[in-house]
Amino acid sequence: MDKVYLRNVQDTEELHLTFRYANEALKVNRDFNFCRRMDECVDEALTRIRNNVEKELNKRSKKKSNVDTPVALIPSDILVELHRKDSEDRISGITFAELLSDIGKGLELRVIDKSFELVLNRPWVGGLQLPSSIMAGYLVYPLKLELQFSTREHCLGQWYKALKPKSGVFNEKTIWEACSEGLIYMVSEADIDYYLKLVVTPRNEIGITGPPVEYISKSPVQAGPSDCPYEIRQRYTTKPLESPTQFRVVSYNLLADLYADGDYARKTLFPYCAASALKIDYRKQLFIKELVGYNADLLCLQEVDIKIFDYDLKPVLETYNFKGIMTPKGTCAEGIAMFYRSSRFELLNSYVLHLGDNIGSLPIFAPLWNKIKGNEKLATRICDRSTTLQLCLFQLKDTKRYVMVANTHLYFHPDADHIRLLQIGFSLIFVEHIYKQAVKEHNIADLQNIGLVFCGDFNSVPECGIYKLMTEKFVDSNFVDWSSNADEAVKDVELRQSFNMISACGTPPFTNYTTLFSACLDYIFYQSDSFDLIQSVPLPTVEQLSQNEAIPSVTFPSDHVSLVADLKFKSNN
Repeated sequence: MDKVYLRNVQDTEELHLTFRYANEALKVNRDFNFCRRMDECVDEALTRIRNNVEKELNKRSKKKSNVDTPVALIPSDILVELHRKDSEDRISGITFAELLSDIGKGLELRVIDKSFELVLNRPWVGGLQLPSSIMAGYLVYPLKLELQFSTREHCLGQWYKALKPKSGVFNEKTIWEACSEGLIYMVSEADIDYYLKLVVTPRNEIGITGPPVEYISKSPVQAGPSDCPYEIRQRYTTKPLESPTQFRVVSYNLLADLYADGDYARKTLFPYCAASALKIDYRKQLFIKELVGYNADLLCLQEVDIKIFDYDLKPVLETYNFKGIMTPKGTCAEGIAMFYRSSRFELLNSYVLHLGDNIGSLPIFAPLWNKIKGNEKLATRICDRSTTLQLCLFQLKDTKRYVMVANTHLYFHPDADHIRLLQIGFSLIFVEHIYKQAVKEHNIADLQNIGLVFCGDFNSVPECGIYKLMTEKFVDSNFVDWSSNADEAVKDVELRQSFNMISACGTPPFTNYTTLFSACLDYIFYQSDSFDLIQSVPLPTVEQLSQNEAIPSVTFPSDHVSLVADLKFKSNN
């Protein structure tokens, strides 16, 4: 028996009804969807259903394509009734809330010649969409998958491909060739010029399924870019690290879509980049394949669109045993994200520090805050920033080794060296505070068993105070950064920090490379008395970065390049 799917989300009064009525003689085959209220009398809804079915039949009978359908076949009095199973007694005069209390006893909706079983809150696909760009050699998965009473991991997916018919329209005669199962598909060279179709069958944890939904791509599979420089870099990371005391770290500014999608980006920031290569549906294929190919254990990402985290990074990386934490920057649609391989790490604690909201209120910041708060312009500017710090404490599984990982993206403005230096100063105060707590809480007697890794886009070149503070542990009160803005000049402030830090990738000429600006802005700093550097993956050459004038480009998905480093705990011997 066909079904009427009823959906009522907990704590709401809305009731959604969906069924498909098909009658070949009447040339009808369509879905009917209704939204009613739980306290509504079922008779009112039946009247609405009857009117809609009648309207559809009348419309069909008037179409020229249906002249061979005798009007006499259309019932003069369309039957739309509710019954209990195996009963001819009509159900009327009760509300949907009352009706659904008997849903387990067998209820039927009868429409003309069809009987439909009423089922409540079956797994449901509310929306399905594939991306606009699909390339051979890259992963494809739903751009949008909205589920009710189901979870992504329990859904069934089936991929098909077909060439578009000469008519330009896919129909029931189109032959679809099965490609793969699952919600994620690695597109092959053999798929070029084919359109893809994804059929998703929603399912819950106990195996109950709902109606399948399909989506056909709007464009055919295209050839992907060849000779991407990240593929050369991935020769250094062909396998995951296996030693229980080693791990691989990646830091990467992905270039948020909100900064790449617009006239200013296309005409001013990145005019050299092909418009198609700036689109997020194109770029995300590249940076996801790049991230996966590094076989890393920790990913520290900046400029991550919330929607990209939710619909792309999280579902794809979860299939590679990653778990992710997203931290938006204030009310902004982008932020920072950290992923860790759950087979290697156990997350013990995670912290978020929104600097602007907290530097004037947290007691641990008071000594530094009291020195700068008297400069109103300075205090206002630093407190108005949405700069955020992620801090996580991990334990390497099956060991007594702990890794504290910080991830941030500091303020970008050219006249703000003093703001950035203060931001990293406050951040390190917070990190040291949490570090001491962790040592005490986990009874870490040998401090070589815990180490700090600090990643991010620091928007600061090696000559500035941030690099000096991180690697030399001290910045004096006369340092040039304090005067980067005359009205906000920082007076009588020196910064110290207690960690012995080294830049894993050194100070390369460029980690950001555009025609307007290029420099080393990104770093993976590691605590040298806890870790040794195994390798840092060589960065792209100037020739590679400038092959299409600058980046982003058809082979680089961001205006930054990723940093990749392998670290190991020092021996206790």
